[in-house]
Amino acid sequence: MKARWIILLSCCLSLPALAETEHPLLPGYAAQARQENPNFAGFSAERGKALYFAEEQRNGKTMSCTTCHTADPRQPGKTPAHRKVDPLAPAANPERFTDLKKVEKWFRRNCDDVYARECTAQEKGDFISWIDSIR
Repeated sequence: MKARWIILLSCCLSLPALAETEHPLLPGYAAQARQENPNFAGFSAERGKALYFAEEQRNGKTMSCTTCHTADPRQPGKTPAHRKVDPLAPAANPERFTDLKKVEKWFRRNCDDVYARECTAQEKGDFISWIDSIR
């Protein structure tokens, strides 16, 4: 009987370790966001989702992240040149958002393609918060 209580207690004590942890890139983006905006109050997965689905007019065409990545980021997509794009969501592609250099390269390129500007640190953190929450 005592052994059962010890096992139960050890399981309960390990529950915090099972809780979701913050994405490793978010602290760096939070520091940048605070520099850009002293009123920075944290990232929002809802804003990240809105950014992903936001539509912009570019060269007479409607563009959004879904243009290449599809409405379900767990699915593969295709560029306008018909090149395959691997799934964007880390749940479907665990290599996504693991290398800061690659992440910055693709944010720079894709934000320019869709929004004709660089994305802010706030937007990057919001987006990562959302995309990392998709299961």
